[in-house]
Amino acid sequence: MKSLIPVFLILSFLLISCQPEKKQPDFESLPISVQSISLLGDTLKTDIQAIPQRYLIRIDSLSKLTYQEDRMVDHMIWEARKTAYAGDYRQAVQLFTDAINQFPDKPRLYRHRGHRYITLRAFDLAIDDFQQAAKLFEGQPDITEKDGLPNEQNIPLSSLQTNTWYHLGLAHYLKGEYDQANLAYENGLQVSDNTDMRVAFLYWKYMTLRKLGRDAKAGALLEQVSPDMELIENTSYHELLMVFKGVFSPDEIITEENSELDNATLGYGLGFWHHINGRGERAKEIWQGVYEAGNWAAFGYIASEAELAQS
Repeated sequence: MKSLIPVFLILSFLLISCQPEKKQPDFESLPISVQSISLLGDTLKTDIQAIPQRYLIRIDSLSKLTYQEDRMVDHMIWEARKTAYAGDYRQAVQLFTDAINQFPDKPRLYRHRGHRYITLRAFDLAIDDFQQAAKLFEGQPDITEKDGLPNEQNIPLSSLQTNTWYHLGLAHYLKGEYDQANLAYENGLQVSDNTDMRVAFLYWKYMTLRKLGRDAKAGALLEQVSPDMELIENTSYHELLMVFKGVFSPDEIITEENSELDNATLGYGLGFWHHINGRGERAKEIWQGVYEAGNWAAFGYIASEAELAQS
């Protein structure tokens, strides 16, 4: 059983993250072919298609659930996730919304819908969902979440709580709300029970602290990472932390074997590295390159887009 997050951290987070004004894309005014509008005003489209074969949809988990209600919720989650994997994020959000209307007390539904609100640049709606998920799972044991795209060892590494805090921190980070993001990442670190998740939280928390000007605390985080850490999937975050620490050079982590997702992740992180070292124009060039590559659902892309929009 994973550790439970202290109640006072949840309460303090919910208090600090209350926002008086909610902003979201006007989805009803968008053509069916458009998923959303980027932070720079460009239309975001996908070609809706069958799910790539590399995705392993874990419907086999349905038979292992004890209660009929849990089986129904699990089925709804996977149907919505498959819809998102096919590129129809707006429809995925609608499917999650339909499920929430039927089962409003299930934190998993809010956590997953919040993820897709981030994809659609509806950050305030995402924050609302993650906060609701945190309220619902408060005091409950954590549960592992199956991966739509399993890692090479087929070992799921994230959970309901780590995914909620991770994505909540990201939504605040993308809005420039760094105090709230920092608290979310701290909460996530407290419930992380493997190296991969700790590295993911340390990566985003380091950048958040640098954004806040807390450079000494950010530097202290780097003492927790080393070149010989054994990771299963978050290698890009680890490599970037090694660049931040001065152990790796940027040239070492850019290879032809990198996937589109890797390139978006590494591009944002390397742009950030240039930025904190006083090379602002170079940072913008890298972020612009990530933006022009077009992998707009990737978090590194959205973060690069946010930097360009805020500059």
